[in-house]
Amino acid sequence: MAQSVSVSPGLDALVNTFGNDCRKRYGRRVRKLTLDAHFTCPNRDGNLGIGGCTFCHVPSFNTDDGERYNISAQLQRQMTGQEDELFFIYFQAYTSTYDEVSVLKARYDEALSLGKVAGLFVGTRPDCVPDKVLDLLGNYRDRGIEVWLDLGLQSARDETLRRVNRGHSFSAYEDAVIRARARGIKVCTHLILGLPGEGHDDYLFSHQQVLELGVDGLKLHPLHVVEGSTMAKQWRAGRLQTLTLQQYADSAAELICRTPAHIIYHRVTAHARAPLLLAPEWCGHKWLGLTAITDRLVTSGGQGSLTSFPFLKKAVTSGG
Repeated sequence: MAQSVSVSPGLDALVNTFGNDCRKRYGRRVRKLTLDAHFTCPNRDGNLGIGGCTFCHVPSFNTDDGERYNISAQLQRQMTGQEDELFFIYFQAYTSTYDEVSVLKARYDEALSLGKVAGLFVGTRPDCVPDKVLDLLGNYRDRGIEVWLDLGLQSARDETLRRVNRGHSFSAYEDAVIRARARGIKVCTHLILGLPGEGHDDYLFSHQQVLELGVDGLKLHPLHVVEGSTMAKQWRAGRLQTLTLQQYADSAAELICRTPAHIIYHRVTAHARAPLLLAPEWCGHKWLGLTAITDRLVTSGGQGSLTSFPFLKKAVTSGG
């Protein structure tokens, strides 16, 4: 389904959301159309590991539905009745830069040739963006297409990355960001709050590391346990705790307040539906997280209200 980039009006007034940014730059609503182009992951196919990250929903990768991977069919289905709208193409599923450059170009080109496309989002891992891939994305940018590299970092703590079987370190993220932004490619970084062994101070640390390196956009997620993941087994065995709504909203609000106003928030929470979702229960209700974060921002200040930190002066800006 198409993802709406707009969020609650209350949050829009307090956070530099992607929806707000699009309305300012394009003068209209812009939708994200998500694609599954049948990419895999080096942490799943045996190159780095097997089984993927412990929070990953393994069954969603295995399907016999060949139609699902037809890019044109997926986009046309999502565009039905909305042909006059402006869209962003979002290669979301798994590692969407993990293939030969010729294959990537063919799939990206097919998607960009359909409908009124403003830009391209590519979801990937920090260790899967070699120079040839970044050069390809840079070429799209040079053609006037807005390009975002969606990097799943999750945490800047190497011990946490090992614990959840990410298969890369923070240094891989650092290298990828430097090379991408040198080409004027915008970077959106994912951070998960509530990973095993982490607390509020760890979230602040990861956030600070990302800001210090330089970033154009952020996505915040609460850890939620889904059926089919390694974490589902840990949760059922009582070895994994998830954040309460209050814990998540308090931490997310502080991170937002500590974020410079020019950085774009593409997401501040996430949700899933039963029976896929196992825990926490509040993640099954989309508006609970948004409302709780908004309430805290109303009293603590909006984005950019706590940015008097020396390290922010070292952050570089994108050429895009």
